[in-house]
Amino acid sequence: MAFDKDAIIASLKEASISDLNDLVKAIEEEFDVSAAAPVAVAGAAGGDAAAKDSFTVELTEPGSAKVKVIKAVKDITGLGLKDAKDLVDGAPSAIKEDVKEDEANDIKEKLEAAGATVTLK
Repeated sequence: MAFDKDAIIASLKEASISDLNDLVKAIEEEFDVSAAAPVAVAGAAGGDAAAKDSFTVELTEPGSAKVKVIKAVKDITGLGLKDAKDLVDGAPSAIKEDVKEDEANDIKEKLEAAGATVTLK
């Protein structure tokens, strides 16, 4: 059976919103489909790190060797002792932002070697 597309469109233009809503529901049920727009789903926690251009190195927990971590933060950031201590005391805190993957991994290794827990975001 051939159908007249223009006639169908003309009928739809004259229909009320309620009628169109009922039509959509009937089509969804008849053909087992959904009229909802598809939604992109984000990756799992941690995501695909290789796809990122820049990272933020976050000090999650300074650990028990806080003095070593403060010294490492001071060396990495170039901050003074007091500012580095405040950054460590304020954990979780961003140590460096918008850094390349290699640099982020280097910073993470240094902080973890000092006893800290670090997250790359």
